[in-house]
Amino acid sequence: MSDTENSEALPPSVFIPNPSGSNQYKDCRMYFPSSLSRLSVTVYGEIHRLFLASSRDDERVKQLIHDHDQQGVKSPKTLSELLLAEHNIVMSPINVSQRKRDYGIMSSKATTRSLPDTVKRQMEGICMRTGLDLTRDFVEEELQYQDPEGFQLRDPTSKRIKRRALVNLGIHEEWSGDGHDKLKRIGVAIYGIRDVWSGKWLGLWVIPDNRLKDAIAYLWLSLVEEYSGLPIQTTTDCGSETTMVYGLTTALREAFFPDFPVNEVPLKFQFDANVDEFWNKGFTDGIYDPYDEQHIALARWLWSVLIQKEITQWKNRFNAHKPRCDHQKFNPSGVALNVVFALYEKHGGINCLRELTEEARVLISDIKKKLGAEELLQFIPPAFAERCEQALTSLNLQELSFTNVWEVFRDMFPLIFEEEL
Repeated sequence: MSDTENSEALPPSVFIPNPSGSNQYKDCRMYFPSSLSRLSVTVYGEIHRLFLASSRDDERVKQLIHDHDQQGVKSPKTLSELLLAEHNIVMSPINVSQRKRDYGIMSSKATTRSLPDTVKRQMEGICMRTGLDLTRDFVEEELQYQDPEGFQLRDPTSKRIKRRALVNLGIHEEWSGDGHDKLKRIGVAIYGIRDVWSGKWLGLWVIPDNRLKDAIAYLWLSLVEEYSGLPIQTTTDCGSETTMVYGLTTALREAFFPDFPVNEVPLKFQFDANVDEFWNKGFTDGIYDPYDEQHIALARWLWSVLIQKEITQWKNRFNAHKPRCDHQKFNPSGVALNVVFALYEKHGGINCLRELTEEARVLISDIKKKLGAEELLQFIPPAFAERCEQALTSLNLQELSFTNVWEVFRDMFPLIFEEEL
């Protein structure tokens, strides 16, 4: 056997001095520009990832730490693991703590000490927007003072809704989808798809009608395209709008992953915003005329934009919240859904996603084009939507909300229909 053949049979580590980069200098790291999120090298046919470290003034890392902190990820150890798992950035928990101090991100104890009582009592509702975290004892004491009946309802002896235990292997083993119809009276429907093992909402969409099979199939395919893979199982109710999803799931599974089954079970979704109250204000104040075509067109666009914004914020809050630990639950509990989804191996799960081949990606893209369902997801024609966006931008609003939506409607109307007026 020649020397060349011998060398090819040896592992790459033989030819790479100190491949792990470990030495007596614990803070020594190779730094790459922040625009690079992943590097890899090929050594004797094997691909090896290079994990990136960052400098103190790296704006990308600063933004990532701020984002995770606002989502409720306070543990330096968990944050260190998330940076490595999601962005291939190496940063020890000690360095994470130092960066948080450098960026002025305070712990819950420091925040509680620094804020006056009048401010602290308002922080529960806006925690997700500010990223400021209060101690559990203070929040519990304030909640008991504000709503003692709520604690009574959560007593272990209180009447409970019967639920079935969910048992899954890991992320992307099962996606569950369902529609939300309570806003249909104002011309708005919602459809969502959720990862069952982690509990994370993968997508929530505001659409004109969640009973159209082509529209639901288009949303499902968009999610498959986003994650570049198929779940082992897709679960829905037995509504007529899911027949296309069932057919596509079965066809794609049989074509590319014939060994995995498909099943159907229902999923419940609850969006708690009291939208009807704000919608009715347009009638009672005489702002909205339900028989005027121009009023209808503008209201459909404006309210769809507002509800999509609110439902996205709701999804982000829900995915970032940390549920209570439930020892009777087989799937993970007591950990934020985003964290469980990103660090699934740490919590006993596996990634069950069936990655798409290039042929499958092309096929899914072609199917989406043939469905032509983009038109079914639009509340108004694209040209009119563009005029509405320009008018809304010209108002220089700080925020569109349920409390000011009808005032915005009144201000936008002459800007959009000035030619007719």
